[in-house]
Amino acid sequence: MSDGVKRRTALAGMAALFAGACSKIADSETGSSLLSAAEDWHRKAHRALANRQALAKEYTRADLSPTFRGNGSLTVDTDAYRQALDSGFPDWTLEVRGLVDTPLSLSMENIRRLPQRTQITRHDCVEGWSAIGEWTGPQLSTLLDAAGVQEGANFIVFRCADNLNGQDYYESVDMVDAYHPQTIIAHMLNGEPLPEKNGAPLRMRIERQLGYKHPKYLTAIEAVASLDDVGAGKGGYWEDRSGYQWYAGV
Repeated sequence: MSDGVKRRTALAGMAALFAGACSKIADSETGSSLLSAAEDWHRKAHRALANRQALAKEYTRADLSPTFRGNGSLTVDTDAYRQALDSGFPDWTLEVRGLVDTPLSLSMENIRRLPQRTQITRHDCVEGWSAIGEWTGPQLSTLLDAAGVQEGANFIVFRCADNLNGQDYYESVDMVDAYHPQTIIAHMLNGEPLPEKNGAPLRMRIERQLGYKHPKYLTAIEAVASLDDVGAGKGGYWEDRSGYQWYAGV
């Protein structure tokens, strides 16, 4: 069951529980307190979910930063990557796999032919710097819908080509962020093909979260039921090693 379904089920279940008990407890002082608490919980739960679905602020081209620095991995240190970079990534593929009805293998041309979203947003790094850039690419939801994410999937894991300390980079999000309209697979920055230092040819943009949640050099998108078998089980490269929070909302 997906996170969204679980939340809706929980909300509906709590509402039904208190609705059925109203006739027995509404007239008592304790009952009134319980009902007030339930209403407050219900309101806060919906507000929290709505906050996560709200759009990140978008800017204009006049706001673009003069440069958009690279951070973390600045390249993929392999001969195969250098050759792909020099030739414009004609053979780069992005897999969509895991708990899906129809696994996909998409070329860069496939990705460029999909409906595109362009958004100008601010990138906030956990190290304290920010930059504003214009990103273009298909929404992640478009690929997930095409692949047919199965009901048992609760998280989306991103697999990457860059290797840090002997481990390929990885990250993950839940279904709320996976289907957020500003979650895109970017292949362009400021109207040009994505630069090497910024994750060419593909990187994620998870606009409601800090920069380490935006993996670069993307090779695969994997739908999973649990994060237990992803790295050390905390859902991301830095979360497993440095104590970073899995949900890094901004």
